[in-house]
Amino acid sequence: MYTKFLFTVLLALGSFLMPSSTYAQGMPVYDNTNFISLAKSLIESAKQTSQLLQTVNFLKQQKDRIEQVNTIIKQLNAVKALYKNNQRLYDLVQEDLRAILNSPHIRPEEVVRISKSFDVIINKSLEDLEFVTQILTSHALNMTDAERATFLKEKEEESKAMVTEVTLKTKRYKEIIAFRDLQERINTRDSNY
Repeated sequence: MYTKFLFTVLLALGSFLMPSSTYAQGMPVYDNTNFISLAKSLIESAKQTSQLLQTVNFLKQQKDRIEQVNTIIKQLNAVKALYKNNQRLYDLVQEDLRAILNSPHIRPEEVVRISKSFDVIINKSLEDLEFVTQILTSHALNMTDAERATFLKEKEEESKAMVTEVTLKTKRYKEIIAFRDLQERINTRDSNY
């Protein structure tokens, strides 16, 4: 018993004489206010993440809508250009063909051939316009917007090619008329010698 008492005293003295860094830390203390603020910040972060995900979904939907509108605008521009090219084609044929056919330097057998060559172009143009109208108004052909836009762009390019073809033909016939006119002047001039 005496040894026990002596051991306890020595232990108590040792604890007082030991440096302060060797003291026991004791039971861990939890700060409930820090835990509650951490939980609140995690909940707030989860709300912000949820709102951010909703914003991302909303932006994706808006992007899809913008792409759809952009595709429709491209289709409308292609249709507008197609009709503009066909109107120009019709005007060229109407004005220039009349001038060519009314020229005294075009032979009667050439009138039919020239008329037929221009008729083929005009008929092709009208068929293309009718086909484009059917594609745009009916959904008989299952085409995506991208495929429809590509098709319309191709038809626009074809109509440009037809305008170019008509322009070259009228230029060629005008050159033939000019050449024949010059030839007639040379053949009918009075010689002064």
